[in-house]
Amino acid sequence: MTKRYALGIFEDEDVLLHAVENVRAAGVKIHDVFSPYPVHGIDDALGIERSRLPIAAFFFGMTGLAFALWMQIYMLGFDWPMNIGGKPHIALPAFIPVAFELTVFFTCHGMALTFFTITGLYPRPKVPVMDVRATDDKFVMAIELDETSSQFSRLTQLLRDNGASEVNQKEMTTK
Repeated sequence: MTKRYALGIFEDEDVLLHAVENVRAAGVKIHDVFSPYPVHGIDDALGIERSRLPIAAFFFGMTGLAFALWMQIYMLGFDWPMNIGGKPHIALPAFIPVAFELTVFFTCHGMALTFFTITGLYPRPKVPVMDVRATDDKFVMAIELDETSSQFSRLTQLLRDNGASEVNQKEMTTK
């Protein structure tokens, strides 16, 4: 499936933020904004909701903690109980280092897998790139075009009025 995009290229992040607000106020739906580094306030300007990834991180951490405690209690209390210096078989203070490590391990790996799954950032033969300069020194605003050709000329004028140094059209093939 092939989609067409209007790409507004910006030189400055402040101009980009102002343009995002003006373009959204004009009723245009912005597909995405690409920048060489994180831009403070771009999420709010684009109307992106706060991520729910911290909730997933909490549950991954709790899963790791529960697994660590279950594993140690089962191994040292039931499967192979050992008398070590007269201490009890299930001594929770001794379990803290392993429980901490497995909590962090489960959280890190779970978050990485969740992030890559949600964003679609996984290895593939050809990585789609809107504009190569977005990884270097330019800011790119991508707006998906419909089938009418008059929309591109209207968007070109709107983007130029809001500080775009150039406006291009690009076709991207998606699966």
